[in-house]
Amino acid sequence: MLTLRADDIRLACRAGSWQQALDAAFDTLSSAGLVEQGYRQGLLDRESQSSTWLGNGIAIPHGTPASRDAVKQTGVRVLQFPEGVEWHDGNRVYVLVTIAAQSDEHLDILRSLTHVLDQQGVAERLAQADTAEAVAELLSKPVVRPRLDRETLCLGHPGEDLLELGVAGAQRLRRLGLVEADFVAGLAMQQPTPLGRGLWLYSSDQGVVTPALSLVTSSSSLQHQQQPVDAVLCLASQGQASRPLMDAILALLDEHRDVDQTPISLRELDADTLLARLAGESVDTASCRVRVLNAHGLHARPAKVLVQKARESGLTIQLRPADGGGQPVSATSLTKVIGLGARRGQQLVLSARGEGAEQALERLAAAFEEGLGEEVEAFEESRRSPQINDEAMEVAEAPAVDTPFTAVAASPGFAVAPIFVLRTPSFDYPQTAADAAEQHRRLAAAIAEGRVQLRALIESTAGGEVAAILSMHEEMLSDPELEQAAVEGIHEGLSAEAAWWRAIDTAACAQEQLADRLLAERAADLRDVGRRVLGVLCDVTLPAPPSSPYILVTDDIGPSDVARLDTGLVRGIMTARGGATAHSAILARALGIPAVVGAGDGVLALANGAELLLDGESGRVVVEASAERRDRFVARMESHEREAALAWESRFEPAMTADGTRIEVVANLGNTAHARDAVSRGAEGIGLLRTEFLFMAQAEMPDVEAQQALYREALDALDGRPLVARTLDVGGDKPLSYWPVPREDNPFLGLRGIRLALTRPQVLRDQFCALIKAAEGRPLRIMLPMVKDVAEFRAARQIFDEVIEELAVTADGEALQLGVMIEIPSSALLASTLAAEVDFFSVGTNDLTQYTLAIDRGHPQLSAQSDGLHPAVLKLIEMTVQAAHAHGKWVGVCGELASDRQAVPVLLGLGVDELSVSARQVPMVKTRLRGLTMDEARRQAQLALAQPTAEAVRSALEDQA
Repeated sequence: MLTLRADDIRLACRAGSWQQALDAAFDTLSSAGLVEQGYRQGLLDRESQSSTWLGNGIAIPHGTPASRDAVKQTGVRVLQFPEGVEWHDGNRVYVLVTIAAQSDEHLDILRSLTHVLDQQGVAERLAQADTAEAVAELLSKPVVRPRLDRETLCLGHPGEDLLELGVAGAQRLRRLGLVEADFVAGLAMQQPTPLGRGLWLYSSDQGVVTPALSLVTSSSSLQHQQQPVDAVLCLASQGQASRPLMDAILALLDEHRDVDQTPISLRELDADTLLARLAGESVDTASCRVRVLNAHGLHARPAKVLVQKARESGLTIQLRPADGGGQPVSATSLTKVIGLGARRGQQLVLSARGEGAEQALERLAAAFEEGLGEEVEAFEESRRSPQINDEAMEVAEAPAVDTPFTAVAASPGFAVAPIFVLRTPSFDYPQTAADAAEQHRRLAAAIAEGRVQLRALIESTAGGEVAAILSMHEEMLSDPELEQAAVEGIHEGLSAEAAWWRAIDTAACAQEQLADRLLAERAADLRDVGRRVLGVLCDVTLPAPPSSPYILVTDDIGPSDVARLDTGLVRGIMTARGGATAHSAILARALGIPAVVGAGDGVLALANGAELLLDGESGRVVVEASAERRDRFVARMESHEREAALAWESRFEPAMTADGTRIEVVANLGNTAHARDAVSRGAEGIGLLRTEFLFMAQAEMPDVEAQQALYREALDALDGRPLVARTLDVGGDKPLSYWPVPREDNPFLGLRGIRLALTRPQVLRDQFCALIKAAEGRPLRIMLPMVKDVAEFRAARQIFDEVIEELAVTADGEALQLGVMIEIPSSALLASTLAAEVDFFSVGTNDLTQYTLAIDRGHPQLSAQSDGLHPAVLKLIEMTVQAAHAHGKWVGVCGELASDRQAVPVLLGLGVDELSVSARQVPMVKTRLRGLTMDEARRQAQLALAQPTAEAVRSALEDQA
């Protein structure tokens, strides 16, 4: 988030027009080195789209998304205009908060300013301030947001008297970090205040960190001093900041009866109803839930549309977070709506009273769905609660018969078979239950059974990527905070099922709203874990697949699904969601099953038994093809199978081009136990051992001896063939539970790979030691991940040199080598300086493509565009090869591109010396190399380099085939 300093403020500015004011704002950003010339036009373009005036004499000019390329560094500058400037929308501006933002930091600035917009006289004080510090203080006063939400409620508590309930409320606030221990101690010495109607109040300002209100109801009927105890309120007071909480208490007192004035017991109300009462919504208030679909949340432009539509209704309409995480605000106040800070995916509650209220809310709900003036995407269905009946949901239209459509090619191969559609099961369970102890017992038993199931699946997979992901699921299931959150729900009166899913959904939604790919993936894993336990509680099992060959069609496929597959019957996989590097694609390739992903929701509407033609290389799919189309496809598939059979027969022969150039074809491994299998498939060595999976399978950091035993297993199986082992590559999408890394806004650009390893040099030292001792003189190449320049290599090399000196081993550049992965554009651009010092390069095309094209390779929409055959990526590979060969060093490729049918001749023509592919792909890649000449390969490489896009590369290569 951007912060404001006195040095960022310019006082006593003057401008004859708003355009001149913008020019002055640009000049301050430019002189600070924050922006380039193009940002000036971006400021003007933004004003033409929508005024940046906020209110109270403040405007926040900033550029458009198109002008972000002109931002050199994120920053903010404030210009004070004591005489004011007439803005183009007729308002008078005294302060410009001008923002240069490389992403969406301006949204945080906007939200932090909303607290001053409704203060009387602030415009005058800003205009009259004579010091930069005074302006900064007016704009930067921290906002204290009192807490009253679902987490501060404590419903159905088993306490037996009023004091126990009060202490329970105080303890809830303490666990949430809102109060300190002396608040709880002081409250326990108090006499509560009766408010009438069974409501009792404890209040204190001692030890308050954040003002908050907890509400506790009992699981049974209680009395205190001959008066009923319906609910206990525990108020952590902090001056004026507590005012909204007092308003909530008054609202509860006002509405603590139904329409007939008959008292209602708060113990009978669920959390949503209680939050509505605390927000001032009575039983005759119309309300509806909406979800924010806008990519950047409810920021200025969509908020303005909402406010305009709310005003058109002529009613008093309020808006609040559905989870109670804030008091309701007027939907007709722009500053209040913006101040909510609602993010994409967050649910809000609209409420109104009076004639036509329901119709007005329906119109506003429709406006939310339409994006409030912005183009939006529907929120992912995977974020819905699992108990929703799929049959009641609108299902997308199934693909037309005998009409080819294209998904994302994920795993090569061809398949023809009837389909089996595996739909997410529907869980039917009661929301509430009276027997908290029994519900707790059921939940504990279900979690224990879930662990047993996961352990059995891990053991059945014999290691590898599937086992590593399942191990992470097992760890999630052992999270005490997750279980505790569910137990608290049970004490509030929820059933074990409802409490468990609420805990899962709350944790998953919190991660998803951060818009971070790593956290979004962990949210999907959380739901997978949650459904496992829910299945045990509800006694729901997945439908049994056919006993004859089939193609699996599903929404997405996770590691636990893969572990259950009978790979002898599954001919192919097609998923509605996912990208080429999603879990589903990685697992399909590991199993050698043809697969396409991201085919769209319509495929889930296909009927079981319909025949499917699936091409995992091009991504083309056909449902119920005509006889002629089917015959052509089968002929092509049979030709491919014959080629594969011939490749298998010659798998042990060297990979030699038709004109005699030798290329090594080696295997990628995630588990040392699979080295023997790779050799049996013709692999001439291991080109990438992902050692992080060995670490991820351990409960604690493995010592030198434990690592040495695992590495020796692979080296023994290789029988003198070379092993290329990548040092520990964690961080990003591969966290280690026993090596916690602080949360980062973008972990893929943060502490990962070699830069993380260098923060704990002993870990890297131990790994070097274990690898070298395990090799015992056999061919070993150690590879450093995510190296950006020679300085990082030298830092690791120093540790390496110290280890070989201690072990009295010689790094001769033959049996023992130290190299780097080329997966960051900077390392390719600086390959000539690296090549002078390293022993080899291995190009990791997955990450190199991602970082070069600035496309998240797991992005649901863009992953298909993350293509390693993009000419920009190929040029970086060419530079790497030329630099390496100039220094007599070899270059391998260990990314997915190495086994791509169209890419193999291009890589060969670029001069690559080694291709490292999945073990199953080794025979076919060798066969493809034998059918090529170097002249032909060089022609294809030059043809590819001359194209403007990846699509053009593939089209040109296809025409040459």
